Amino acid sequence: MAFTHLHVHTEYSLLDGSNKIKEYVKRVKELGMDSAAITDHGVMYGVIEFYKEAKAAGINPIMGCEVYVAPNSRFDKELTGGEDRYYHLVLLAENNTGYANLMKIVSRGFTEGYYYKPRVDMEVLNQFHEGIIALSACLAGEVQRYISKGLIDEAKKAALKYESCFGKGNYFLEMQDHGIPEQKTVNAALLKMSKELDIPLVVTNDVHYTYAEDEKSHDVLLCIQTAKKLADEDRMRYIGGQYYVKSEEEMKGLFPYAWEAVENTQRIADRCHVEIEFGVTKLPHFEVPEGYDSWSYLNKLCDDGLYERYGVVRGEARENAGAAEAVSGEMNAESLIRRLEYELDVIRTMGYVDYFLIVWDFINYAKINDIMVGPGRGSAAGSIVSYCLRITDIDPIKYNLLFERFLNPERVSMPDIDIDFCFERRQEVIDYVGKKYGADRVVQIVTFGTMAAKGVIRDVGRVMDLPYAYVDSIAKMVPNELNVTIDRALSANPEFRKMYETDEQVKTLIDMSKRLEGLPRHTSMHAAGVVICSKPAEEFVPLSRGSDGSVTTQFTMTTIEELGLLKMDFLGLRTLTVIQNAAHYVEKNKGIRLDMEHIDYDDKAVLASIGTGRTDGVFQLESGGMKNFMKELKPQSLEDIIAGISLYRPGPMDFIPKYIKGKNTNQDITYSCPQLEPILSSTYGCIV
Repeated sequence: MAFTHLHVHTEYSLLDGSNKIKEYVKRVKELGMDSAAITDHGVMYGVIEFYKEAKAAGINPIMGCEVYVAPNSRFDKELTGGEDRYYHLVLLAENNTGYANLMKIVSRGFTEGYYYKPRVDMEVLNQFHEGIIALSACLAGEVQRYISKGLIDEAKKAALKYESCFGKGNYFLEMQDHGIPEQKTVNAALLKMSKELDIPLVVTNDVHYTYAEDEKSHDVLLCIQTAKKLADEDRMRYIGGQYYVKSEEEMKGLFPYAWEAVENTQRIADRCHVEIEFGVTKLPHFEVPEGYDSWSYLNKLCDDGLYERYGVVRGEARENAGAAEAVSGEMNAESLIRRLEYELDVIRTMGYVDYFLIVWDFINYAKINDIMVGPGRGSAAGSIVSYCLRITDIDPIKYNLLFERFLNPERVSMPDIDIDFCFERRQEVIDYVGKKYGADRVVQIVTFGTMAAKGVIRDVGRVMDLPYAYVDSIAKMVPNELNVTIDRALSANPEFRKMYETDEQVKTLIDMSKRLEGLPRHTSMHAAGVVICSKPAEEFVPLSRGSDGSVTTQFTMTTIEELGLLKMDFLGLRTLTVIQNAAHYVEKNKGIRLDMEHIDYDDKAVLASIGTGRTDGVFQLESGGMKNFMKELKPQSLEDIIAGISLYRPGPMDFIPKYIKGKNTNQDITYSCPQLEPILSSTYGCIV
């Protein structure tokens, strides 16, 4: 029977981030264990990443959290003493019910009980205990604290309180041995208490790093996170170097006097099985007017938009559409109707009817309330449904845009519409969505800042108390490239490589930095992402709070999408605010009303101005590189600007000389086959 570790903390640890979780799971596999747990302090940030890695490795993932329990009420925030603010308690999800309850418990710690740490209380634990196995935790657990103070009767009362909450056989007294003398005293008392109260024991090991040799890099990480230096006497430490993934033999060697407790570790692991559902859409329902269902209402809105945009009518009045022949591009009325019906059919088949109604609704709210909305960008602009619903204001027919880039039944994925709002009034739209669906169902999304190559070198140098100028000179040897790593920098910069190989101090600094590189540094709130749920958000994801008090998910945007939740991007774009303000000033001072939906995109004076490179404040054309490119390109139409923006990025930039030559001379334009000419003629033979 494989021994199983049940205790991993990822606060103050080297186990945060995808690479470290992979490393941990790999080590568990190497040691022949069949299960492993994640029990972060107060949060569940890493559980999905851990679940996927463990499943892929054939390891049973045990989903848990080491929560902070308030001594009295979670609402009581008058305590001052560090030890009196909270106790530790390990909670493990036995099944899917337990996992759902664990998310609620952890969420309540942030939304209701936050005081230095996200705290819960016995009221929350009693309400959401079903499906959860509890362990009494480390020396910071309530039972252990009382034992350490010599208050044995109080310790027994606490143990019985937790057993009463979670039920007989679902609460365990936890023993650990990291070489700390106090643990031996506590363990002796726990052995005796287990017999007296008939509460079972379990053996665990706190894991803060994967390998024993990681002790030093973990100590450096502690200093970075607590703003200390290695030489500081009065700082946080994990003494003894025993917080790594230990083998079955090592653990049995530590507890020869507690074989039953060792066996209980495996018994608990065998009980814990959670199945996470990925890729199943969980859209909220959109309330439609009486007499409609979601499908018929979407069709009604599209029919209205088809007539407003193109003058085309579907259904019984289709014969009236004759006047709209060749109304847009080469499409006549029948072609437009077929395109609309094709898109609607794909939307219904893929289950996204409510999605479009939800997006239509809040964009409609913004426009009615004079909150400026962008005309649309990204793949959504290829949809005639989006255009008819006024989600976008780009005619996909006129510009030959492809719907399949947006939604493709052969590649099932959630639609992704980036929506720009006036920077100053974006929050009004989010508030509207919160009121419509419920404040507890609309939350923003967490994002993680990580220790990047240059930053981690500077951090480690500060902790090692090396001169700032010296460390800064080394950090500057890392190229200014997106997502550059220290290893890539060592390969790309021979001088950097030579220093690393010949200077022992530099080697120590860089090796330590490489071990910490990529770890999460802090949490923040995603600039645009908002989740809209069909039930209270804590039913689907654990919640936390941002620095401004806003409720956020504990899962990132990518994980939210994998879980099938509706993620919308409410982007605040200051350019829109400037445009709207300018239009208001023109109307006020000149009496001219500018309609941004009906402006001349072929205004020669505007195009000539862009061709001079005077594009400060023009969205996507204001960088130095784009200004120079516009001078060279000298656009003659909006299509030229579209192609220019598409080309000016790594890879396609190689085609810029060919594109400009084709545009200016119209010579040497070739096509690999005749069928490509109608597709590529507008871009002078270049695939843009």
